[in-house]
Amino acid sequence: MCRHLAYVGSPIFLDTLLVEPEASLIAQSQAARKARTIVNGDGCGVGWYGERAEPGLYRGILPAWSDANLVSLCRQIRSPLFLAHVRAATSGEVSTANCHPFAAGRHLFMHNGQIASYEQLRRRVDALIPDGLYHLRRGTSDSEAIFLAALGRGLDVDPVAAMAETLDAVMAATNGAVAVRFAAVHSDGSRLSAVRWASDEEPPSLYYRSTGTGVVVASEPCGSVGEDWRIVPPGAVLTAGRDGAMRLSSFEVTARRHRSATASKAPGRVAPAA
Repeated sequence: MCRHLAYVGSPIFLDTLLVEPEASLIAQSQAARKARTIVNGDGCGVGWYGERAEPGLYRGILPAWSDANLVSLCRQIRSPLFLAHVRAATSGEVSTANCHPFAAGRHLFMHNGQIASYEQLRRRVDALIPDGLYHLRRGTSDSEAIFLAALGRGLDVDPVAAMAETLDAVMAATNGAVAVRFAAVHSDGSRLSAVRWASDEEPPSLYYRSTGTGVVVASEPCGSVGEDWRIVPPGAVLTAGRDGAMRLSSFEVTARRHRSATASKAPGRVAPAA
């Protein structure tokens, strides 16, 4: 399993969370404390929002602990909203295209989890990506497939409902025969949505906390001992904006409401990439 971290609030330097803390995300890449896979050395990446609508993106196949370019960027970039990820591959080879976050237009997405037996199910899952968006497929991971499938299901309008509908489609495509585990963060540049869910009641870990400047969401706590970290409950979604306001709600309830509201609409609509 991978480790990831997202921040939204007043602008801070990326190294404040990704480098400096004793249990920073980069430290977790070498020694995760709350993961079955202790070492996350199959690449890393960071996406951040600045003065333009589309985010900046850096991804590489070096382990985060040995990527001097990543550390240099983190010490120089100041952002009000960023996503960062260190990878332990469960599907897809070690390549830049398979590193998170994934980007399309103003959207960023990263994922910790897996579709079990994905290599045998890949054609079915890839078929969930609308034709109009398939040209954006660069890698071979289940995470990127989920992102592009969600982009085609309204991620541009209602990201939580789009992710719920996509997971419904994945379960249908796999006949519900395999476990799907999903701790993911999406952002459109103004807010972030963090989901913790699993089909087998074993969702990957996901924590959050308010700071003096904003909201942090992470696979596991980072920073000083004694900080007030709380766990995102299974089957829940946390939404947060640049003003520091956040809301915790049920992911399944959102999914049911969306399915009811769109039952009479044709499936497979394609959202713009920007």
